[in-house]
Formats: sequence, structure tokens, C-alpha cells
Amino acid sequence: MNAKNSDFGTFAQDTVLGLSSSPKMLSSKYFYDDKGDKLFQKIMNLPEYYLTKKEFEILENYHQEILSPVLKSGEPFNLVELGAGDGLKTKILLRYLMQIGADFTYFPIDFSGSVLQELKASLAEEMPELKVEFFEDSYRVALRKRAWENGNRSLIIFLGSNLGNFLAEEALEILDHLKMGTEPSDFALIGFDLKKNPATILSAYNDSEEVTKEFNLNLLRRMNKDFEADFDLSSFIHWPTYDPITGECRSYLISLKEQVVTMKLLDQHVHFDAYESIFMEVSKKYSLKEIDNLASRSGFKVSRNFLDADHYFSDVLWERI
Repeated sequence: MNAKNSDFGTFAQDTVLGLSSSPKMLSSKYFYDDKGDKLFQKIMNLPEYYLTKKEFEILENYHQEILSPVLKSGEPFNLVELGAGDGLKTKILLRYLMQIGADFTYFPIDFSGSVLQELKASLAEEMPELKVEFFEDSYRVALRKRAWENGNRSLIIFLGSNLGNFLAEEALEILDHLKMGTEPSDFALIGFDLKKNPATILSAYNDSEEVTKEFNLNLLRRMNKDFEADFDLSSFIHWPTYDPITGECRSYLISLKEQVVTMKLLDQHVHFDAYESIFMEVSKKYSLKEIDNLASRSGFKVSRNFLDADHYFSDVLWERI
């Protein structure tokens, strides 16, 4: 098996495991190839997708208050970002820090090498004086390595409701890694999408332009390319659901017919019954009480909740105990 990209081996293993499980599932972290990155950037600009707009509002309105606790000592610090993406929202913080002459180094971390290259190019053009080190890694690995460790205090930012993209046990595991990746008096700024009208939530994942549908189907397209598979994309539909009790918005691809898909490079044949589903991703919505409980359980205390005007979203500043 010849690697076509840096994560081919793991991608292949996760794919075989996920499609042989019952019910079938795929890991959403593999959505982000070159095309997937562009589709997600398009999703963030959709009228139904409120998350990016609401978080942007929070950072625009409260960036000084958010950064105040780590700035007040006047000492150098690390700004570490898990899931940096294109850096659109983070640049609000970066511009302010550059404007006031803060002594800090930015450490953007992302699983997608292509999006990191885009971020590198844009930062070099917009903020050539910025001290920055890029890392292509998963959250868990990055928090174990702590490559930014230099004796300075750290502010770790985890924006965009990324924590909500993990199932409950996985989210707790990520927070355990966050605790291990920080020292007492370090801070973490975490984005949480809040519980709200279920119709508002569901429309964000079932947009009228069907970009989210294409984003999910693109993973099948990627497997066709990387594994020489023969997924017929027209025989699958995108189906999002929302459970107001758990707060989980889940996305599925559903096979419209009985079919067998061959993945030639993996020597695998995958049988689908008619209307059998593939679980693609989750996006959990939280209450403020749940967020308080998560902080306490994970070795942090809530310093402050920063909310948008509609209370759709919260960027929560945690301090490591």
C-alpha cells in the first residue's frame, strides 16, 4: 500500500474499522482535505450558519477583556490554538496583541496541512512581524507533546465549538489532555455553541444551498480518490438530526439502495442495506451549567463567560487550578 498523503495509513485503518462497525461511522477529522477545507470556509459564510458570526461578534466586542488576565503580568506568553483553521477569528486577537506590542508567540495547530499553509501565507502577508510556529497535529498529540513549552504562561484557545465535535467520552478525554497540556495559572478560551431553538440549530446543518451536504459527501469523494473506491455519491443523502435533550446535532449519510462499495487499494468490499446510515459527525450544544460542570471536572474554573447579544454562543475563559 503506497501512501498518497501523510495520514494515509491512519485514514485507511479508521475507514475500514468505521465501515465494518455496526452502525457504520466515519471520522469527521478526515473531512478536511483541500476541497473539504474550502467547503467548510463556504459553510462559515452561509446565512443559516450562525456559529462563526456569533463567535466573531464575541471576539470583536470582548477581545480586550478576554486577553486581560494573561496580559496583566506584562510577561511573555504563548498563544496556542487547537484547530487553527484559516485563523479568521483568531486574527482579531492577534491584531490587538500586535497593536499593543504584547510579547507573545503564536502556535497554531491543525490536522490539515493545507489549511496551515494558507494560514502561514496570510499571516506572512498581514503580520510579518508576528512570532509564529506552525504544527500539523491532532489535538491529543499536540497536548501530549507541548511543543510550545518554554517556561512562559500559556493561553490555549479552542474556538468554533470544536469540542462539541466529539462524542461525550471523547470530549472528556480531550479536556483531560488539556489539563495535562497546561500548568496552574494557564488559561484556556473554549468556544461552546449553546442550546437554543431546535429549528435554528437544525437549519445550520441543513442549509438551503446544500453546502453542508456536499461537505459530508466530499469524504466519500476523498475515499474514491485515495482508496480507488467506487462510492456513487448520488445514491446517498445527507440527513442531520437534533436531540434537544442531549444537545447533540448529528449528521448521517444514508444509502438509498442496497449496494456494495469496493475500495480497491484497501481490498475491501462494504455492503450497505437500503436506507442504512453512516454516522458522519456530531456537534453538541451546551447549557452554561454543563459548561461549569465540565470546567470543574477537568481541573479548571470558569473565569468568565463571553456571550453574543442573542446568547447563541459563548467563548468561556477557563483558568487552570
